[in-house]
Amino acid sequence: MIDIAAKVHDKFSIEFKVGFLVRRKREQSNFSINTWMFVPNSLDINSLTYDKRHFYRDVKSYIRLITPVFLLREISGGDAVPLKNLERVFHKTASEPTRTAIREYESQIKMFTAIFKSAIRNEVAHLLNNHIKDDMEYLITSYVESIRDILAKFRNLRRIINVATISSEYLNYYFFADEYISNLVDQRTAYLVGFLHSKKSRKYEKSTALLSSLWHEEAAYRKEKGYVSVDKDNPAKNREFIFRRSILKKYVESDLFLRARKKKDGVLVEQIYYSMAAGLSMVFATAVAFSFQMKYGNFTMPLFIALVISYILKDRIKELMRYYFAHKRLNRYFDNKTEIGMKDATIGWIKEGMDFISEEKVPREVMNLRSRSPLVEAENRITDEKIILYRKQVFLDRVEINRNSDYPMAGIHDIMRFHFSRFMQKTDNPDEAIYYLDEEGQSVEIYGEKVYYLNILMQLQFEDQVDYKRFRVAFTQAGIVGLEKLA
Repeated sequence: MIDIAAKVHDKFSIEFKVGFLVRRKREQSNFSINTWMFVPNSLDINSLTYDKRHFYRDVKSYIRLITPVFLLREISGGDAVPLKNLERVFHKTASEPTRTAIREYESQIKMFTAIFKSAIRNEVAHLLNNHIKDDMEYLITSYVESIRDILAKFRNLRRIINVATISSEYLNYYFFADEYISNLVDQRTAYLVGFLHSKKSRKYEKSTALLSSLWHEEAAYRKEKGYVSVDKDNPAKNREFIFRRSILKKYVESDLFLRARKKKDGVLVEQIYYSMAAGLSMVFATAVAFSFQMKYGNFTMPLFIALVISYILKDRIKELMRYYFAHKRLNRYFDNKTEIGMKDATIGWIKEGMDFISEEKVPREVMNLRSRSPLVEAENRITDEKIILYRKQVFLDRVEINRNSDYPMAGIHDIMRFHFSRFMQKTDNPDEAIYYLDEEGQSVEIYGEKVYYLNILMQLQFEDQVDYKRFRVAFTQAGIVGLEKLA
């Protein structure tokens, strides 16, 4: 299965978070995504001005495991796997602090924190979207009790590793996680309090008081431990808070990110094709030389001229054949192949390829989904859209994934960010003057946005399932103004 979520990442880039989910009953899974980008002709993006090097510089991918899913109440429960794993590893490391044990100790701390981050995020999202008002107090109470229980159990584990065999450096791994977990509770809980206040309902007073109590408890703990907290009167402190939170987030999630080694794909086949091109051009040159030599003899002017012409044509034929073979291989081979691994094992690979194609090569289903308006269709007959095809194939080995993890992993996330700065270079000014008459008949000048639209269509293939997605990016010279999901 493939799922996909898209959002505007910043002013100049969008992010696609693609989940490749493996089936539990299948040892190996193959996925395919074809992406067509319909680029307005006025942007001057084509095969001459925007080659593969430019494209791959504008695309940035992060490949990571999908975080194991647990509810907060499951983490705090008596048989909670994440806490049990931590306790087991803490005891083992305290007794035998070998390199392998320390590596596993740090890995389990990171994984537990990542699981908690995902769980509290999902719980808060559920509370924000809950439409059953009678359940809100129960849900808030469950949220507060679960978090208090998790925090207490996690912080009690510290005594297991606060021993002579564990150095301060290794103990810091625990404190990094503790600070980040505290940040999550602090920020998520404060946001929930604001959400309930915005409802302006006395029905939520008890829930608000519960959340406020949790927040103040955590604020006191943070102060006791010396963790940086938000201070409305201290911008420098707030900058430090955001900086530390960002670093801690990267540290915690680093265990989910997979090792990725990228290399050019199809190098051997490419060299074989190029050798064939050189061989064919040499056959032509040799045939010309032999035929003229047989007819005119050695050391004659006609032979000399024939040799010069054959040499010139040989190089042209070689380049034409190289060009022909290079384009023949496009549908069979890719530009890059990335091997992905965790620990010392390879768990799969990702292949990707990018090319400009003509409209005739776009599947009819995709063109129907593109559904140009009559005005755009009329414009396209004059200045046609340029179409970029970005192909991606993914292979995952579920057996290797499970063998190298203590948790059942659903699959991987490919987080792809596409930067649009190059697409904005030749756009017009972002604001354009337009006019209308007011009630008194006076001409009034106002400014409207000069917006460009780029349509992105995706074909998602897994086993016998084929699905299509359509997104539309709206942007001006000043940056991205919106991202719509149209299908």
